Amino acid sequence: MLLTPGPTPVPEFVRKAMADTTIHHRTPEFEKIFEQTRELLFELYKMDEVVMLASSGSGAMEACVTNLTHKKALTINSGKFGARFGKICEAFEIDYTEIKNEWNTPVSVESIVEAVKNDKNIDAIFIQLCESAGGLRHPVEQIASEVKKLNKDIMIIADGITAVGVEEIDTSNLDAVITGSQKALMLPPGLAVIGFSNDAVAKVEKKSRGFYFNLATEIKKQKTNTTAWTAATTLIIGLKEILTHIKENIGFDKLYEDTNKRAEATKEALKAIGFEIYPKVPAKAMTAVYTEQSNEIRKILKTKYNVNIAGGQDHLKGKIFRINHMGLVEDYEASWVVNTIELALDELKIRTFDGTANKIFLSKMFGV
Repeated sequence: MLLTPGPTPVPEFVRKAMADTTIHHRTPEFEKIFEQTRELLFELYKMDEVVMLASSGSGAMEACVTNLTHKKALTINSGKFGARFGKICEAFEIDYTEIKNEWNTPVSVESIVEAVKNDKNIDAIFIQLCESAGGLRHPVEQIASEVKKLNKDIMIIADGITAVGVEEIDTSNLDAVITGSQKALMLPPGLAVIGFSNDAVAKVEKKSRGFYFNLATEIKKQKTNTTAWTAATTLIIGLKEILTHIKENIGFDKLYEDTNKRAEATKEALKAIGFEIYPKVPAKAMTAVYTEQSNEIRKILKTKYNVNIAGGQDHLKGKIFRINHMGLVEDYEASWVVNTIELALDELKIRTFDGTANKIFLSKMFGV
């Protein structure tokens, strides 16, 4: 049972769709699929433009940094992926300043407003909606609203790689929102998607940078239902399949509601058996728990109960574990995970198993 926060399991009906006959990307047949997929992405994003890139999410991050920063970037670092925006700036010798916090601490709206007021060169802000290194949710929508009051021309770029398809995102003040195929979209890695505001498109068209990740070139092509370079045909076919399935059988609002309920139930179940939730503001995409026994618990889950959850990275290695809620996770899977964690605590002689975790989970999910 794969319940790491990416890659997520690929549903069988999606695998079957991607296993069909290969289609050449410069044909009317594929252009139709591309058009249908774009239409579904517009429904998902509720933004003015969308672009698909044959890359991981990091490629989309690079494209946004290089194309949407014309003067100076402000990057928010509360984890490994926030730090990545700064590393991209360094790689391209783009001027930037960074606000850095511990991995469990969201950035404050006030600190960003203050930074923008004190530096008139900042024309792009880069932040994670969900910083998955610690399972943290930043107040991105509030930040975007306040920054736009100061200067509507500052671009707000949000890494939504572990947020898009997980929760309803207010994109009204966001200029670019990034995601990747291997998270809530439940596909193999290799496809990135960016939603844009009209202001972001105008800025890119005024001045763009790069060759493969030149967004002006890509936006122009994708408006005609093709790509500038070779399209990730199989992944786009899979994306159309999963988005169609969600729209016709579940509905995006119901998916968000179910994910939120599952995240809350998991969090309360683990708190009930003695765990501390790591982030001060938890994201809905995953539950991140602080424990010195992270490695031992994860090993028991994987070897004895066939459950694979993620650990921590860098200074949090062996200090936290993270349980995924993205995608079409079944209720019984989430229930089984909290139950096996309580069983692992019993095996480690930390807490005697009495079924509390599962009881609390079921109570929060179903009111039983």
